[in-house]
Amino acid sequence: MSELKRYHVGPRLSEMTVFNGVAYLAGQVAADGSQDITGQTQQVLAQIDALLAEAGSDKSRLLQVVIYLKDLADFPKMNDVWSAWVAQGNTPPRATVQAELAKPEWRVEMVCTAAVN
Repeated sequence: MSELKRYHVGPRLSEMTVFNGVAYLAGQVAADGSQDITGQTQQVLAQIDALLAEAGSDKSRLLQVVIYLKDLADFPKMNDVWSAWVAQGNTPPRATVQAELAKPEWRVEMVCTAAVN
């Protein structure tokens, strides 16, 4: 039986759970909500990199990503940051939707799953 492991467990959620060779990340948002979409997207992707590294994985092993944007006008700038970050040749299936996020200063939230090495 595969072990279930939770990372950064808080009273409401864990930042990541790994089970059966798959890492499931909670929605990642910018720690500094005062930044524009470029800065917030960079923060979120750095957090994803850090969590995946903790699980023994990386962005080339992403299985799926869902991106929530507060304003679809941010889509092109978010995509610029994404395109510079994503592992070319290993781009995951992805969906991007507009959503009201939990805090008004948040412009982007990402939820992803990845295979663990």
